[in-house]
Amino acid sequence: MTYHPKSDFMNVMMARGFVADCTDYQGLDEALSKGVVPGYIGFDATAKSLHVGSLIQIMMLRWLQKTGHQPITLMGGGTTKVGDPSFRADERPLLTPDQIDDNIAGIKQVFAKYLDYDAETPALMLNNAEWLDSLNYLDFLRDIGRHFSVNRMLSFESVKSRLDREQSLSFLEFNYMILQAYDFLELNRRYGCLVQFGGSDQWGNIVNGIDLTRRVLDHEIYGLTSPLLTTSDGKKMGKSADGAIWLNADMLSPYEFWQFWRNTTDADVGRFLKLYTEMDIAECERLGALGGSEINAAKIILANEVTTLCHGRAAAEAAEATAREVFEKGGVGDDLPTLELTRAELGDGISAAQLIVRSGLVKTGKEAKRLIAENGAKVDDAPLTDAGRMFDAAALASPVKLSAGKKRHALVKLAD
Repeated sequence: MTYHPKSDFMNVMMARGFVADCTDYQGLDEALSKGVVPGYIGFDATAKSLHVGSLIQIMMLRWLQKTGHQPITLMGGGTTKVGDPSFRADERPLLTPDQIDDNIAGIKQVFAKYLDYDAETPALMLNNAEWLDSLNYLDFLRDIGRHFSVNRMLSFESVKSRLDREQSLSFLEFNYMILQAYDFLELNRRYGCLVQFGGSDQWGNIVNGIDLTRRVLDHEIYGLTSPLLTTSDGKKMGKSADGAIWLNADMLSPYEFWQFWRNTTDADVGRFLKLYTEMDIAECERLGALGGSEINAAKIILANEVTTLCHGRAAAEAAEATAREVFEKGGVGDDLPTLELTRAELGDGISAAQLIVRSGLVKTGKEAKRLIAENGAKVDDAPLTDAGRMFDAAALASPVKLSAGKKRHALVKLAD
């Protein structure tokens, strides 16, 4: 892409690697140069937190606000009741209204860290249930449904891939793209929203919203997508061997979050610094080009900067201090994930394999036994060879450090 942007926002997006595609580079750039542009991303409330896979979009909204525009975080209180079928092999489980409300409350905590809802040009927190819950089905079919071609909807890759595999696509899910398009129309009508952001898998849904808004309101609006990120070793961003890397501290400790970024592969450091921190681009590139042991210092900077944005500077410093204590000095550290057992839970004792599962280092007893059998487990930095070794109240009188491999650790102690 050789477009040379004039607006600060598009300059940042293109220089830092946020852009996969745009429906009209020049049109959007000119709108951004003329005045305040409201832009939105929709987030369905399928869990109580977002994970690292959503962080690239959150950073886009943060930069939008930092360059003088208005980010809109749209909670999918309505669309979550349907479920986005994009590139899924099966239908999402349907959630109750109470579950959706709980999830929205958790997700709002994430946005509060990255966006300012009280600024001079404040970010807006909206919920599409506001207009979707009250829709009259027949009116909606007549006024909105008539603008959609089923032939065209069937041609979208997200739908086609499901049908090509002969996997069922319910009528409920098929409606999702119409509802998302309608969101863009309503946001434009109510709030003057001019651009929708999303991952490149949302391209078809975004284009639908632009077409619908042109047909109904005759307004010009835009779409900008980010690349679907994978790490240099091909893994999907946001997941680790142990599960999702959540952005809420009550679902993943700041230490484990910090450790995820510290373990970034060498080839990804420069790219991740540009996307997930606000450091100067030249410095991101310098750090990313380091080799040998020097790249480890760059990874610590990456972990500290990303953790500071998500959990605050104090949490980042505590995580780094714990990592140094654990890895460089063989100590315990103050910030490790901690399992507290009551005397009632402990009873006559608990086996090493059970402790490893309960501490969250592995998911099942079978995995724990395999870890021990393959000499990957340690207790207080000494090899653990017996899965049946029992730990009673006396053994846990002072905190015990469990390790799975070289990088994952947890503390176990008796509750006071």
